[in-house]
Amino acid sequence: MGDAVAVLVAFGSFLTTLLGGYAALRVGSYRYLVLGLVAGLMLGAVSFDLLPEALSHGGVWALFGIPAPLVAFVLGFLVLHIVEHTVGIHRDQTSNAADLAEAPSVGLVAASGLVGHSVMDGFAIGAAFQAGAGVGTVVAVAVIGHDFADGFNTYTVTSIYGNDRRRALTLLAADAVAPVVGAALTLTVTIPHRLLAVYLGFFAGFLMYLASADMLPKGAHGPPHCCHPGMHHRRGAVHVRDRRAGELR
Repeated sequence: MGDAVAVLVAFGSFLTTLLGGYAALRVGSYRYLVLGLVAGLMLGAVSFDLLPEALSHGGVWALFGIPAPLVAFVLGFLVLHIVEHTVGIHRDQTSNAADLAEAPSVGLVAASGLVGHSVMDGFAIGAAFQAGAGVGTVVAVAVIGHDFADGFNTYTVTSIYGNDRRRALTLLAADAVAPVVGAALTLTVTIPHRLLAVYLGFFAGFLMYLASADMLPKGAHGPPHCCHPGMHHRRGAVHVRDRRAGELR
């Protein structure tokens, strides 16, 4: 039942990805506020829910005395860092625009990487619902919010490398469907609790990198007249903390 709910919830990612792509067409200053708020939600999810949930599973593996979910957390952070800097998924849109426009294949590879990442997002929603409705809801909120940025990046990175609008929209559509596909994959498999704890730690590392190294820096470059994104990232984190505290009462 929880897996079926996860697939339905993943349709929220479908919608926010499309909204992110639309925002790439109609860029406005409010995008930076959204990025700040979503970054706060993601940091709150990592600190107050994902890592505590991963460490709460009994009998977790340990590596040299360090719980396996914490090792997976560091690996998740490093893996996304290496992938991003190898493929250039979140490359700055404003630098060397003339050079970027001459490499359409690079844009397709980068956007395809984002689609693959979105499949993992959906799988994370399904895996989290297997751990429990509470952690599933928190992960879903973080992923759904983050997929707004994924939609924006998918359309933008495809376009700035010289691909036409039709290709950019095709990859945006693929990125929107990807989380639903990922969540549906969890219908076919039940993840053992030990492995689930490691996966939650790994995904927490992903979210930590995206929030701290991608979304917050982008939000900080918003227009001067825009309300500072840091206020919104704190509100997002506090919202997740308070929600978690309410569940524990």
